[in-house]
Amino acid sequence: MSSTGATVDERIKETSKLRKALIRPELGAIVGTIAVFLFFIIFAGDSGMFNAQGVMNWSTVSAQFVIIAVGACMLMIAGEFDLSVGSMIGFAGMSIAIFSVTLGWPVWFAILLTFAICIAIGALNGVIVVRTGLPSFIVTLAFLFILRGFTIFFPQLIERRTIIGGIAERAAGDWLAPVFGGKVGGFFFDWLASQGLIAVFERGTRAGEPIVNGIPMLIVWALGLMIVAHIVLTRTRFGNWVFAAGGDAQAARYVGVPVARVKILMFMFTAFCATVFATCQVMEFGSAGADRGLLKEFEAIIAVVIGGALLTGGYGSVIGAALGALIFGVVQQGLFFAGVESSLFRVFLGVILLFAVILNTYIRRIITGER
Repeated sequence: MSSTGATVDERIKETSKLRKALIRPELGAIVGTIAVFLFFIIFAGDSGMFNAQGVMNWSTVSAQFVIIAVGACMLMIAGEFDLSVGSMIGFAGMSIAIFSVTLGWPVWFAILLTFAICIAIGALNGVIVVRTGLPSFIVTLAFLFILRGFTIFFPQLIERRTIIGGIAERAAGDWLAPVFGGKVGGFFFDWLASQGLIAVFERGTRAGEPIVNGIPMLIVWALGLMIVAHIVLTRTRFGNWVFAAGGDAQAARYVGVPVARVKILMFMFTAFCATVFATCQVMEFGSAGADRGLLKEFEAIIAVVIGGALLTGGYGSVIGAALGALIFGVVQQGLFFAGVESSLFRVFLGVILLFAVILNTYIRRIITGER
């Protein structure tokens, strides 16, 4: 074939460095993270937002978003949604409270049983979606109402109230509770305080103790889930299956990818992440409420979209989703430190979702060549 008639195979076509950078899932989240930090450094830098206690505050809030965003990210890359995440958080927390406080079972057993139930519900979500072909949006929307209804009904039926306390007392001395409600690294913060690097309490029963006395397990779980999910997604065959299942399920089946199993496992993982969040929450507050987890499913999806995942599946990044969650936590706490009305956080969510969807549409067109 003459050189004039030759065509370049798309598989070996040179790609510019700029184009490679533009199609990185994390690009928008990286830019957004830098912009958010610069904004609050300028407008809230002297408010205490960036001292040890301030950093711990917004890190803890961000960790909440990270835990559920990691699960939502994996599922969205596989081409599905789970709108029942928020209701699952409330349901899981109430289950732990009823099993441990009302029924008097050991806290460790209540936690493990709750994980088993919630993961089974996640599997049921996945099986229904896979077997019926119904959109996951509809199936999980149904479970959003089912789980929230049970979360309100059962405590009212058993306890005549929608908030159950006493979990902290039941958890005292339990071997599993500290895995979700404890702190690590206390000795390190004691050393920092002794060196004058962080502040200490000057009066009261905790006088002389560091204001920050450890890293909450919520943050440890967030980091652990993020690292494990990133490695699975980018370094394993199963991660390739997840991308394939979300990118083109039919083509993936032709090359031997167990698409149904992958999707069901991702629904189960999303339920697992929601239950981790709920368990950490009830251990922190010592109570469970029927209204816990409201709107968390949308916040998780927004964090994932900010992180660069396409709504159509097959493309995304756990690191990007974690950065999107970090943006959430920093903005939510930063508005408080900057003295801005906290209700504007919802305005921010709407604006940044719109911006992220527009950006993702542009990226999809770059990837697919659409116009």
